[in-house]
Amino acid sequence: MTARTAKANTRTFTQNARRAQIVQAAIETLAESGYTKASFSRISQQAELCSTGMISYHFSGKPELFAEAARVIVEMAEKVAGMRMGDERTYRGKLSAYITSNFDFITSYPMHTRALTEIVKMIRDRQITGLEEVERNIMSVDRLAALLEQGCDAGEFGSFDCLTMALAIRGAIDAVVRRHLSQAAIDLDRCARELTVAFDRCTTPV
Repeated sequence: MTARTAKANTRTFTQNARRAQIVQAAIETLAESGYTKASFSRISQQAELCSTGMISYHFSGKPELFAEAARVIVEMAEKVAGMRMGDERTYRGKLSAYITSNFDFITSYPMHTRALTEIVKMIRDRQITGLEEVERNIMSVDRLAALLEQGCDAGEFGSFDCLTMALAIRGAIDAVVRRHLSQAAIDLDRCARELTVAFDRCTTPV
């Protein structure tokens, strides 16, 4: 049991509800105002709290609060992906489901997508420290690389470096997300189809 899990187990129902309220307000503030304006004061107003002290009581600072916000969003995205991929019986099907599930999440949870993007930008712009582990978790391609390796071992995929392929797939998806969030006109359904077909061809055995 980790220290974070042990601490979470000692919280009351009311404390967990208040933390969830604050995290949701942080997600909304990040999505609506961007990380440069995501102050405790603004988050407190969004959560309709009487003071920022309520945030400080539950979170030691921005790193802990934004790390929890990122964890919640990533967990939601993984749930969407898990449901789609769980319906597939082949590795090729799971890869296609992985790609399309990312676009399902963007469409279903645009606010959460924007908030997570703001957290990544915040880390990369070195506006906040203490989120290095969060960045690694968000940007990790380990599970995708493992899926590709399993598909290669099963003979469903061709011969390629699985980490490089995973980075290419993740990079293509992230590029679409950035363009979509920049308010550029883009057909997400078409992008999902095109990327699915493209990487199906890339991974097909010769």
